[in-house]
Amino acid sequence: MASLAEAQAALESLLDSADGLAAIEQAGALLIRIFSQRGRVYACGNGGSMCDAMHFAEELTGRYRLDRGALAATAISDAGHLTCVGNDLGYEQVFSRYLEAHGRAGDCLVALSTSGTSRNILRAAEMAKSLGMHVITLSGRQNASLAPLSDVYICTPGGRYADRVQELHIKVLHILIELIERHFFPENYGGQPAQPGEGRGQQACA
Repeated sequence: MASLAEAQAALESLLDSADGLAAIEQAGALLIRIFSQRGRVYACGNGGSMCDAMHFAEELTGRYRLDRGALAATAISDAGHLTCVGNDLGYEQVFSRYLEAHGRAGDCLVALSTSGTSRNILRAAEMAKSLGMHVITLSGRQNASLAPLSDVYICTPGGRYADRVQELHIKVLHILIELIERHFFPENYGGQPAQPGEGRGQQACA
């Protein structure tokens, strides 16, 4: 029961954070703009965050709730690439090297790091910005190096452990998918598209 109470408290903290909710809305608006301009979305993370990145991408290319057209998204999770680059160039470059090969100006990186300090996530964000890509970061705390590289920095108040942060991250990712679907496929939601606020550069940490 204590774990459920912790999860409830973390969710209530996010719900009470006006800045955090605004950042989620900003991220939704940015992703809608990316897809409107025929850009691609790449997602990456380590461990459980990689699983979340893969889940996010497959629900964009596949489906979330109802059938609709595919959206261009990829999780950086190919085992051959990760082991090759990790072995030959170092684990810090496993995500940035993939973006160097595939990323283009106008694309977007969705980077997940519960700590906000993962070196390979930081390198990926640096590479993305050098290519003219946008960056959306989901973290559990602010990072002075990663935040300036992010168009939108969503910091979820999950507490001291990564699992609470990850639980909020998957909720945020599902919200982002719903915002995207409501915009492009409003018929799946009774003809009611979402109206996320426009803008960039929002950084929030509850």
